[in-house]
Amino acid sequence: MKDTVAVFDFGSQYSQLIARRIREMGVYCEIVRHDISKDELVGIGPVAVVLSGGPASVLEPDSPSMDREILSLDIPILGICYGMQLMAQLLGGVVEKGRSGEYGPALIETTGSTGIFQDMESPLHVWMSHGDHVAAVPEGFRVLASTHDCLISAMMDKAGRMFGIQFHPEVVHTPKGVEIIRNFLFHVAGCRGDWTMGRFAEESVRRIRDTVGDSNVICGLSGGVDSAVAAALINSAIGDQMKAIFVDNGVLRKGEVDEIRTLFTEDYKLDFRIVDASARFIDALRGVTDPERKRKIIGETFINVFRDEAASVESARFLAQGTLYPDVVESQSAHGGPSSMIKSHHNVGGLPDDLDFELLEPLRELFKDEVRVLGRELGLPESLLMRQPFPGPGLAVRIIGEVTEESLAILRDADVIVQEELRAYEGYGDIWQSFAVLLPVKSVGVMGDERTYDNVVALRIVTSLDAMTADWVKLPYEILGKISSRIINEVKGVNRVVYDISSKPPSTIEWE
Repeated sequence: MKDTVAVFDFGSQYSQLIARRIREMGVYCEIVRHDISKDELVGIGPVAVVLSGGPASVLEPDSPSMDREILSLDIPILGICYGMQLMAQLLGGVVEKGRSGEYGPALIETTGSTGIFQDMESPLHVWMSHGDHVAAVPEGFRVLASTHDCLISAMMDKAGRMFGIQFHPEVVHTPKGVEIIRNFLFHVAGCRGDWTMGRFAEESVRRIRDTVGDSNVICGLSGGVDSAVAAALINSAIGDQMKAIFVDNGVLRKGEVDEIRTLFTEDYKLDFRIVDASARFIDALRGVTDPERKRKIIGETFINVFRDEAASVESARFLAQGTLYPDVVESQSAHGGPSSMIKSHHNVGGLPDDLDFELLEPLRELFKDEVRVLGRELGLPESLLMRQPFPGPGLAVRIIGEVTEESLAILRDADVIVQEELRAYEGYGDIWQSFAVLLPVKSVGVMGDERTYDNVVALRIVTSLDAMTADWVKLPYEILGKISSRIINEVKGVNRVVYDISSKPPSTIEWE
């Protein structure tokens, strides 16, 4: 039986990052609703609990709370930022609104090398992001650390079971944050650190077999890493009970259909077929400019195509998708928590209420880097696993405005140039995503001696580990210049290229 840590989601966009840090240490964790009951939590059987941060204030009447009885369970609990303040408030401590708050880097002085600070020297550089603070610890707690502006930056109960920290150990801006989390997991909670992706694969195969039984599964292949790994995992569990279908939705990259055909008929063989529904998708998108509407249309059309195809698959009960954690987080709060919606995703936001299939999402709890590790366990080729992420709605969300045959042709030709030039760049392996975006504006230009009034293309090239955060790549000017020159000279209808230098957050990776 594996060790499980439960991460309570109080609305922090870093809840997923906490989960990542824990899994990186070989400990399985699940993100759960903040209002999960004590009995429900006991049913999961966690060896430890982490209370996430969150954007609300515990001083507000409708702020997210938790079942107070959970704090009486005989398991270690770590409260982070909002989680610390809520723990203090529920146990009789005092939380106050700060006069100025603390945001950004800070230096904490610890009162000793114990518990979560075991074998660590003081002071420690940490990352703060809070307005409220604990003004008085609950009875039976003592202060573990403080800063000039926050006298109670960390606390611990006398049993050494419950800890609260006002800073964020999960972010890279807290240099020793990983060690603090490790101390909590191994020194405090006694975790074994024996959870591996191989073990996840074995458990998933058993779970898929139990869930599916004698029924058939239709797996929607997009050609990306997520759907391919999901298909391979399900295939290893139930074999020819899975029918893989690749839908050409008309908003794919240049040459993508041929690449997918080769991959799944030669490199990694599946029970696989291609459905050309491109005209159906393009017709449905005509005149639509709202990005959310585009995603909904593509999701609904995708399901309708599958409904038609399912008629030829006997006992097709399940629809399999490669939904990941970040997909869920950006569409809605994970597991019903209070996180703000950023945008819907094709996998989780575009499905109709009257779906004829039961969803099978074996990767729903994984991050992208974990999916790649799982793919290697399953024997998928590296050429597929290292493909850059590609959105379910495809080029439709990289064309800002209406999707037309003309705009698709322009974007496909521009994107090919971006990929060709960056694959020759020595730093290509460090790039998470690189693509072109067609903007809904035109600008004046001069080609030869003639005035032009043509389209603008933006380049989006970022680094990331899991798509939860990202930064723009500082490409050499020579490469940017060559990409720009080639697009303007080789792609008819483009006379200007710009470079997107925004990070996530506050921007998203995709423009829509």
